Amino acid sequence: MTLKEKFMELIKIPFKDKGFYTDMDKIEECEKIADEFAIGFAEWVQNNCDEFPKEDQELILKIYKKEKGL
Repeated sequence: MTLKEKFMELIKIPFKDKGFYTDMDKIEECEKIADEFAIGFAEWVQNNCDEFPKEDQELILKIYKKEKGL
């Protein structure tokens, strides 16, 4: 599943009693945030990867989030 497909699945807004519609503006906003996060994380890992065990990806992500205040 792509990121866009996942966002489309998650961001469904009730449309009265006739089902759902997807807010494409919200999806585009989420994609932009996700792209910025992923790029920032990749750059951070590249600059700090020697300091952390590569096999513990969850720990690396936790440390990144903590340092960035996320």
